[in-house]
Amino acid sequence: MTGRRRSSPRPIKRAPAVAIASAVACGAAVASLLAACGSLPGSGDSGEKEPVTVMTWAPEDTKATNMPGMPAMAQAYARWVNSRGGIGGHRLRVLTCNERNDSVAAAQCAQRAVDKGAVAVVGSYSQFGRSFMSPLEVKGIPFIGGYGASDEEFQSPLSYPVNGGQASLLAGNGRQLAGDCAHVALVRPDTIQGDQMPSLLNSGLQNGSRRPAKDIKAPEDGTDYTPQVTRALDAVGADPAVYGAAKAGGKAAGSCVTASLGDHTDAFFDSFRRLQEDSPKVRIASVLGSVGQSLVTRTGGRSGPLEGAEITGWYPVADDSRWKPMRKVINDFAFDDNRIDPADQGVQTTWIAYTVLRALIEQLDEAGVEDITSHELQTALDRGDRAIDTGGLTPKLRWREDDMLAVQDFPRIVNGTVTYQVVRDGELVAAQDGFVNVTKTLERRHTDG
Repeated sequence: MTGRRRSSPRPIKRAPAVAIASAVACGAAVASLLAACGSLPGSGDSGEKEPVTVMTWAPEDTKATNMPGMPAMAQAYARWVNSRGGIGGHRLRVLTCNERNDSVAAAQCAQRAVDKGAVAVVGSYSQFGRSFMSPLEVKGIPFIGGYGASDEEFQSPLSYPVNGGQASLLAGNGRQLAGDCAHVALVRPDTIQGDQMPSLLNSGLQNGSRRPAKDIKAPEDGTDYTPQVTRALDAVGADPAVYGAAKAGGKAAGSCVTASLGDHTDAFFDSFRRLQEDSPKVRIASVLGSVGQSLVTRTGGRSGPLEGAEITGWYPVADDSRWKPMRKVINDFAFDDNRIDPADQGVQTTWIAYTVLRALIEQLDEAGVEDITSHELQTALDRGDRAIDTGGLTPKLRWREDDMLAVQDFPRIVNGTVTYQVVRDGELVAAQDGFVNVTKTLERRHTDG
């Protein structure tokens, strides 16, 4: 794929917004959506302005990566803004859908968004961009602030990403490791998405004049990764037979293993711990989304295998004061929903995506637009009259042609920054202040790895 862009598709036909919005009213036939809209206080028409209906989807209760906190965060956000009279006088209706880590289910979620009159899909997760983007493109429904798990989120002219996706995380992780690691092994899923990871990580390593990483493929839904641990340790010069001691003339002292396996990264590091002594000579690393504070705590904190791990994320560390507004909304409106972890990047991305949606609706309201449609949102996004401030959680965002970065395969990236973090005394903390811009690293990436 080159960086050439398609012109923005426009809706072929849109049903009247009023009729569609009314149809969302949680009938018995759509019981799966009942919690999404029926639980929102004041979700009925106020008589002033029409409600704005959006959808958030994510996989839940699957054997692979799960992101239940994303729809839960969307619902809490809706309760919050509706308690304040909505956004520009519009009540926010949030529909949710279980994407199930399945291409058919992803397409069904997108079609449900179309059928129920959603004017945008916001803060969602799916690896199956080919399945979900087509129904949205046909109706001109913008996809705002997706997690960045599919290529189409960085290619479709209807997608408006708030982060640099897997591309920026892997490139950033490579740059982070290049300072200390002469030899790196990457353990990644044996999937289409996983196939892109080596060239992305290597772009960062090569930026630091390091050699490409050894590519170790692993099952996405594995439970025992002992074979992959053995291969990774051997690839970087460690001898697993003696629990990580360097081979004669070996290179383990400057060696690192980085793993990005989503929800199953914990299983990998569990296998890793069993093959390493208490103070392993091989350093470990990962990206946020595969590793988070909950995993660090669950695996033993400062005495666990992740102590000292170098982690790359998109946003400031979870205890940064810039997350205080989100945490207050969770405390006040999530009603002890244990699906929401404020340190989870899916939850954080959803918060940022809804921050963008709110800013857009407020801009349209200021311009005298009373009927918030998918076309109006898309036009405002493409025009980008005013950059959107996310409270410092990202650089200011907008999606004009001039804002797109020249990144091969990912032409819709507008935010090429990451943060460097490290596990210290059992806590994920900032490894350095501020954002690290990996745009140039991505632009120089060679797709042949």
